[in-house]
Amino acid sequence: MKVTDHIKNANGKTLFSFEIIPPVKGRNIQELYGNIDPLMEFKPPFIDVTTSREEYIYIDRDGLLDKKLTRMRPGTVGICASIKHKYDVDTVPHVLCGGFTREETEYLLVDCHYLGIDNVMALRGDAMREQKYFEPTKGGHKYAVSLVEQIQKLNCGTYLHEVIETDNCSDFCIGVAGYPEKHMEAPSLLTDLKRLKQKVDAGADYVVTQMFFDNSKYFEFVKAAKDFGIHVPIIPGIKPIAVKKHLQLLPQVFKIDVPQDLVDAVEDCKDNKAVRQVGVDWAIQQSKELKAAGVPVLHYYSMGKSDNIKAIAKELF
Repeated sequence: MKVTDHIKNANGKTLFSFEIIPPVKGRNIQELYGNIDPLMEFKPPFIDVTTSREEYIYIDRDGLLDKKLTRMRPGTVGICASIKHKYDVDTVPHVLCGGFTREETEYLLVDCHYLGIDNVMALRGDAMREQKYFEPTKGGHKYAVSLVEQIQKLNCGTYLHEVIETDNCSDFCIGVAGYPEKHMEAPSLLTDLKRLKQKVDAGADYVVTQMFFDNSKYFEFVKAAKDFGIHVPIIPGIKPIAVKKHLQLLPQVFKIDVPQDLVDAVEDCKDNKAVRQVGVDWAIQQSKELKAAGVPVLHYYSMGKSDNIKAIAKELF
């Protein structure tokens, strides 16, 4: 079922969902199941699975460093199929511009269609570590809007090199990212809203936001988006702070603000166990306010750990 259909069928009730990352290659999927199992009591209608792009590693060969291109966390589509089968829940694989050609994207989407996966999250992705700015893969997409266009064309039976006449075309529900505090590369929030509107006009069905810690940022963003003519569901993305270094890491990586009250509470903690509790308490209060405001879904970035997400969900669902 499509994410948008889950939202419609909820009749105004706020749903619970979360996002996971594939295990590093060589690790057992049971570890992933162990983090999903505790969250299933809250009946998530869908689970997002991230995709990692390629990266360079250096292999020592008799004193000479050999530079190789690899993916440390492959298997997104396979994991989506496995979760769908094991838990009977819809999954949302993330599809990236970075690291994939248009042909590779088409093959991935065809695999999703074969497996009965109805939803995809279309993202540009980040620059590689060696790159100062994002550079598109040769033969790939430069912007998420063109990725959305490719997915939408596939929904209409138009493939890269042919048109397929069939009654069984894909019908992907397409999610895209939104940034309440604007994308780090956007010169202004207005420019960012223009880009979001382009993605929606190209066929995006819903938006999931970047994490934020001040709900006013989300409410202002939703109002600005509606005023700009964006009328698809906008799902808030929430990440509880878990370790002290998040105070430096998250603003640096994602260019987001952390409210001073949260900063003070984290800095007063003696250890990361106390920080984790502060993060849970803050996310609970965030979530209660968002739920009271009638958000369609509360989407949590669990990123491999579920104990703090479970503690939050127990207070809300």
